[in-house]
Amino acid sequence: MEKKTEEQPQAKIFVVKTTTGQERNVARLVAAKVEMEHIPIKAILVPEALKGYVFIEADGPHFVEEAIAGIRHVRSRIPGLVSFSEIERYIIRKPVLEDLNEDDVVEITGGPFKGMRAKITRLDKSKGEVTLELLEATFTLPITVHSDYVKLVERAKAGEE
Repeated sequence: MEKKTEEQPQAKIFVVKTTTGQERNVARLVAAKVEMEHIPIKAILVPEALKGYVFIEADGPHFVEEAIAGIRHVRSRIPGLVSFSEIERYIIRKPVLEDLNEDDVVEITGGPFKGMRAKITRLDKSKGEVTLELLEATFTLPITVHSDYVKLVERAKAGEE
C-alpha cells in the first residue's frame, strides 16, 4: 500500500566553479546556450555574496555538463547536489538595518565619505537611514546616509550601556 503525501519535488541544484569575478558572464553564456540548444535547465543563480560559484537547477548532472561544456571561465562542476536550505541565505536578502544598533562602528561603502569609519548615533528604520559620527574627522559632524551605504565593522560593546 502506497502512502500519498503531497510534497514539493526536491530541487536538484548543482554547483559550477568559475573564475572569480566572471560569475555573471558565465551565467549569461550558459543561459544563451540553454536557450539555443533547448537544454532543460530550470534556473541559474549567481549569488552576489559568494564569489566564484554559479548554482544551476536541472533534472540531472548530465544537463549541467552539457550546458557548461566549452564555456569560458568555467573551472568545473562540483560533484554532488546542494540542498535548497544551503543556498536560501543567498536568495533571501535581509535588510542591513535589521543588523545594526546604536554605537556600532560601520564603514561607509558609498558616497563622498566612502571608506571612512563612523559610529552610529541614531537609526531611523521607517526611512531606512542611519545617522553617523565620522571617527576619522577632526570634529564631530553628524551625517545621515541610507542604510544600504554602510557595512558593519564592529559591534558596540555591551558593557558600555
